[in-house]
Amino acid sequence: MQPHPTLDQFHVFLTVVDKGSFSAASRALNRTQSVISYTIANLEAQLGVPLFFRSGTKRPELTEAGRSVLEDARRLHGDLDLMHARLKALNDGLEGELSVAMTGIVPSDIVIDVLSTFRSRYPTVTLNVTVGTLGIVMDAVIHGRAAVGFGGAMTIGNNPILSQQIGHSAAFPVASSKHPLAKLGRSIDLFDVRDETQLVVYDASGLTKGRDFNVFSLKTWRVSDNATKHSFIRGGLGWGGLPESLVKEDISNGRLIHLDFPAFDQSQHPIFAIHNVANPPGPAARWLTSEFRERLVGAKGSRGSACSIPVSGEHR
Repeated sequence: MQPHPTLDQFHVFLTVVDKGSFSAASRALNRTQSVISYTIANLEAQLGVPLFFRSGTKRPELTEAGRSVLEDARRLHGDLDLMHARLKALNDGLEGELSVAMTGIVPSDIVIDVLSTFRSRYPTVTLNVTVGTLGIVMDAVIHGRAAVGFGGAMTIGNNPILSQQIGHSAAFPVASSKHPLAKLGRSIDLFDVRDETQLVVYDASGLTKGRDFNVFSLKTWRVSDNATKHSFIRGGLGWGGLPESLVKEDISNGRLIHLDFPAFDQSQHPIFAIHNVANPPGPAARWLTSEFRERLVGAKGSRGSACSIPVSGEHR
């Protein structure tokens, strides 16, 4: 049984292909041409296929098998380069993997913009993103499943959580244009919504159990996330509050109606970046926090400030 090819053999093979000849590869690698030829011959013997045609060509010409091996060799070389980059980043203090958690209160267009830049800036960092309710975000940060969380903030016992205000967001009461509340054509009151189904996001973590925000109807349907809530409201299954960034397009094209409901709190609510004192954010997490702050401030003209944990609800 032939031994497995080595990374060095594939490196020589790639150099021959890229430089266009055995002699050019020998100069690039500072090895004699006979060593280059011997290395390629050994690689072919171990693979059991010829990689180059050797008759009547001035330049090394790949066989069909050689072209197939070339694709695999480039992938192996790329993986090796990526491993070296990750190890260097780890030695420099950069996270190899970053887990973050966020709620739907963070505008989706800003999230996409920031994460796109993150991918280009930190190509070696594997990113894990959890999207959920306020309680899920807090729970992930408290128990170390997320290095940083983005959303509202709340007081939970004596857990060592630090927060920094990075922007603001608002929630609007909305309904499908075909919903009875949308057809009233006037300001609505508590009596109007009492018997209409209100869609509410429930908190699977249990940390906000017993805390309902902006819930007015006697009949409620509870869903696990804002995406489902948005879909149900657009389908006319009920009414409810949704982040401004999530509904602005539907409101502009008339698919959803921004209900004139004075009792619903539509004021700007703060967005926080939170982390556990025992798990301080690394360079990539700090950059992510700074970038979210910059984009949110630019979008809303808000001013972030460091603070201790405030009592703040994420409106649903």
